[in-house]
Amino acid sequence: MNLEVFADKIRYYTLRELHTLGFGHYGGSLSIVETLAVLYGEEMNTSVAQKDDVQRDYFVLSKGHAGPSLYATLFLKGYFDEQTLYTLNKNGTSLPSHPDRNKTPGIDLTTGSLGQGISGATGIAKGHKIAGRSNNTYVIVGDGELNEGQCWEAFQFAAHHQLDNLIVFIDDNKKQLDGFTSEICEPFDFVEKMTAFGFASWRIDGGSTKAISEAVKEAKKMIGKPIAIVLDTVKGQGVPFLENLKDNHHLRPDESMQQQINDAIQELGLRLGNEVSNHV
Repeated sequence: MNLEVFADKIRYYTLRELHTLGFGHYGGSLSIVETLAVLYGEEMNTSVAQKDDVQRDYFVLSKGHAGPSLYATLFLKGYFDEQTLYTLNKNGTSLPSHPDRNKTPGIDLTTGSLGQGISGATGIAKGHKIAGRSNNTYVIVGDGELNEGQCWEAFQFAAHHQLDNLIVFIDDNKKQLDGFTSEICEPFDFVEKMTAFGFASWRIDGGSTKAISEAVKEAKKMIGKPIAIVLDTVKGQGVPFLENLKDNHHLRPDESMQQQINDAIQELGLRLGNEVSNHV
């Protein structure tokens, strides 16, 4: 699979579903697109056919507000049809604003209350270890989310139990709801912190499918330690107009912004051609 094309498709459908809804978490959804492309396009042992197989890999989106990009990915992997994608956050939908394992096919853990997803993912990884399984658990946590102390309790637990089947991606997109993470609560160096907590940890370009793919392959070789891959990303990643917005965590676009978002969708659609649909 061409991972760069897959990432473009995820970005295209993420924008389409949010554009249809008219508002939502654009910034943090787009900053993890390349990571989702690598995980679902290449690295994770999971599929619709394996959804009930406990031997498959598990994925947890701890930063649940980025659900739209995960939904776009699951649609592209065949978990539900395209029309379902455009019911995002509407009455009666199976795609609520934050992932719900009881509503959406392909969701392994309900998330959205920040700080709790990493604890759940750690529990899943520990459960697989107890059962003697060789599968991996992957989790994406937000940089702002790491203001929550519960995350660090989970990390300490994971390191103590040597959960080398747990791969944590820290989406370091530099912003959270109220502004820059450095202004809200200085995070300091995530690699140094995760290393101090007993993880094997390094920083990569979170906008490069090649760098992410190489990092995951390296992580899978690790023995005796959980892994933290710090993603150097930008909120609104891949859409220059959104990247440059000061407040791009959650948007209710006005008419001018809607037009710019529509232009970005059209540009992606032209680049992808027959790879994507052009109707809702």
